[in-house]
Amino acid sequence: MGTIVAKFGGSSLSEAAQFRKVRAIVEADENRRYIIPSAPGKRDKNDYKVTDLLYKCHALAQEGHPFMDVFTVIKDRYQSICADLGLSLDLDPEFNAIERAIAAGASADFTASRGEYLNGKILAAYLGYTFVDPATIIFFDQQGHFDAEKTQAVLSQELALHRKAVIPGFYGSTPDGQIHTFSRGGSDITGAIVARGVQATLYENWTDVSGFLMADPRIVENPKPIREITYRELRELAYMGATVLHDEAIFPVREAKIPINIKNTNDPGDPGTLIVKDNGSIRTPGSITGIAGRKGFTIIAIEKTLMHSETGFGRKLLSVIENHGISFEHMPSGIDTISLVIADSQLDNKLEKVLVDIDRVCRPDAIEVFHDIALIATVGVGMAYTPGIAAKLFTALAEAGINVRMIDQGSSEINIIVGLENKDFEEAVRRIYTAFVDPDPER
Repeated sequence: MGTIVAKFGGSSLSEAAQFRKVRAIVEADENRRYIIPSAPGKRDKNDYKVTDLLYKCHALAQEGHPFMDVFTVIKDRYQSICADLGLSLDLDPEFNAIERAIAAGASADFTASRGEYLNGKILAAYLGYTFVDPATIIFFDQQGHFDAEKTQAVLSQELALHRKAVIPGFYGSTPDGQIHTFSRGGSDITGAIVARGVQATLYENWTDVSGFLMADPRIVENPKPIREITYRELRELAYMGATVLHDEAIFPVREAKIPINIKNTNDPGDPGTLIVKDNGSIRTPGSITGIAGRKGFTIIAIEKTLMHSETGFGRKLLSVIENHGISFEHMPSGIDTISLVIADSQLDNKLEKVLVDIDRVCRPDAIEVFHDIALIATVGVGMAYTPGIAAKLFTALAEAGINVRMIDQGSSEINIIVGLENKDFEEAVRRIYTAFVDPDPER
């Protein structure tokens, strides 16, 4: 088949029993040559992620407090994994070096990255693979921005020397040799970078769920799995809250046209979700791929007669929110109306000042504010150019007595976004799902 890069998340490597599952998966396919581990995650709901414990150590050290009680918990976690796996790997020199570095004022990035580093050491020993420190092959510039060009050149050359290797996720290094991390969940990004660097035929992302579902299972009972999804569709759903894969992990493999397979370490036989490049074909006309959404938005609706003929009105409006450091989510408009959909977290005690400035700069006839708004995105390549899609969606909401406050459809025509009151969010998701997916509305 070619080269497979496989990333295993924190839940997949939380304890020795999970390591055994990972080795069985890796050994089941000789093409799984480059393995990217995360730090150990929670073993149960009352447990701690190792990365969180490392951040705690750093915070205590920075405040001048003892951190060894927490660090001992971390050491015990790794030592118990080694003991249960029957490994003779001596990690004491590593523990001692990390302890000294934290005490001497090591950065939060360095401290947190040791979770992946230590797990990578253990996994490499357990699999019999070469350990490659990502600090030597993944690079950031001095401002902390990922250096794709340098990384691609060095990584490709170095990994060509190793037929099989374990490369810890989450971090790399800056030009002065300092450790720098991606944002949380960044091991997904490392896996994607490695997949592109070795020209993999497939990037597998192993986690504790069998890919994406068509809707949130906390809202819709037993939603159907998404077996195949395009990068474009995934971006839309992920933006609206469907999170299985780190957003930034998409770009390196998308550019290289490498498919991603989201798989379940605890159910490796499940096909999971395959993320592929959009080839322009519609799998099932009129179908949707998924539904996702978020609560906590405010709509600022502005009305002004002859707005459409007033040159620069939109620029003046956007300059107001820019001056307040606010970004907007959507901006649906009409001839004499325009609305800004803004996350409540962006407004954060700024709303009154923003309204005053809009009135002063734009001189509208009226400003109306709608609070407690939720957004729902219905996404699918099969929606494009298919008559009746919008009618089916809005009929489902109307029959439930749900009032739609906003409608927005992207220019790509693969999604329809509706804004409605927070209180209607869950019922709206269920109604939309039933309209498109469930043939029995009385289910």
